[in-house]
Amino acid sequence: MLEPYGDLAREAALKAFQEQAGILAEGGVDGLIIETMFDLKEALCALEACKAATDLPVVVSMAFSTTDNGGRTIMGNAARDCAQALSEAGASAVGANCGDLDPFQMAEIVSMMRDATSLPVLVQPNAGKPRLVEKETVFDMSPPDFAEGVYQCVEAGARLVGGCCGTSPSHIRALADRLA
Repeated sequence: MLEPYGDLAREAALKAFQEQAGILAEGGVDGLIIETMFDLKEALCALEACKAATDLPVVVSMAFSTTDNGGRTIMGNAARDCAQALSEAGASAVGANCGDLDPFQMAEIVSMMRDATSLPVLVQPNAGKPRLVEKETVFDMSPPDFAEGVYQCVEAGARLVGGCCGTSPSHIRALADRLA
């Protein structure tokens, strides 16, 4: 996302990300999470800024649109490349959240990332694939199905789990029960 705008845009983004990370660190957070990133270059920029602002752990989570061709973000970044580059840049953990995939498909992304890094892998899928119904985005996966999909992510190597769009306390309860 930063590439077409050149060095000035990158410097402005670094400054904005660093300011946000610094404020959060001053506020007493235990760590930082950069999530729902569609572009690896932007994720790396945000990670660089967070690391310049604080020594806190930084988790970076990408959003994927497909499991095809190595799992891809909408900007075309492969899951393996994301895990590898973010690991090399100093992330504390890497992973996937949101996007256009259901929890079962996210297990494929987790496996690809797990093969590319020794860092912990995070997964926070949506409660199903987003659908537009009467001008409203709907996520209609049941809590038990969500829990089973995330369980498959754990089997694929995820060590940090949660939920993103459409998840409710019922989804998280079902997940906790499934993991128990």
